[in-house]
Amino acid sequence: MSRSIAEKRAAFRALHEQGCFMLPNPWDTGSARYLEGLGFKALATTSSGFAWSLGQADNTVARDLILAHLQDMVASTDLPVNADFENGYASDANGVAESVRLAVATGVAGLSIEDSTGNPDEPLFSIDVAVERMHAARKAIDATGGDTLLVGRAENFFAGRPDLEDTIARLKAYSDAGADCLYAPGITTREQIAAVVAAVAPKPVNLLVGSVSDFTVQEIAALGVRRVSVGGGLARAAWGGFMRAAESLAKGRFDGFEGAAPGKTLNAQFGG
Repeated sequence: MSRSIAEKRAAFRALHEQGCFMLPNPWDTGSARYLEGLGFKALATTSSGFAWSLGQADNTVARDLILAHLQDMVASTDLPVNADFENGYASDANGVAESVRLAVATGVAGLSIEDSTGNPDEPLFSIDVAVERMHAARKAIDATGGDTLLVGRAENFFAGRPDLEDTIARLKAYSDAGADCLYAPGITTREQIAAVVAAVAPKPVNLLVGSVSDFTVQEIAALGVRRVSVGGGLARAAWGGFMRAAESLAKGRFDGFEGAAPGKTLNAQFGG
């Protein structure tokens, strides 16, 4: 790699200052390097994509495995890497701070902290607890030099609590607690997106577009969004191709290989 960790982090912060950039989500070294070869400026990990590669469900992978994965991803590319760091792998603020310190040590250029509990009966931390956790993440980053970007995530729409007013209140509180970028996965309409962007301005907003959408990147940029990620979208697309081919084989057919990437193309991509 030709760029230092500090250079990657500086480049990542600069991307958030103006315009709108794509932040695709690879799940392993090969997918990261392929995306780099296409000219993307930064990458983000996907907790779901990585979990599926291990044969596990999302939100079930142990922190140590996640940290090793982050280190591998950072080492695999010259691009800045933003970590999908779930809820910080802890329920209390001290635990979040410890997890964040460990994540920063992997070399990631940014990391996100969710306000989801993992408890279906009470899927979101109270806003007071969530803010305390965000403060802890901020302090942990600042103690390491402060150049890692902190993303505050309000999980309302993913957690079955699609309340835009509460989502915005949470994002504003996370911004005040030190989040550099705000993210509400699951918002999809122009009105929702515009409301979130306006509420936390001038801080940047991440928009998730993980499935087929009528939006163009230009339209998303016009709404004021600074970055667009796809979550597990690319991993699901890859699994879709694999599943179709595997199910075809199980039926004694080989037509599932139609559209498969040529081995020569892959070898050329990774041979340089």
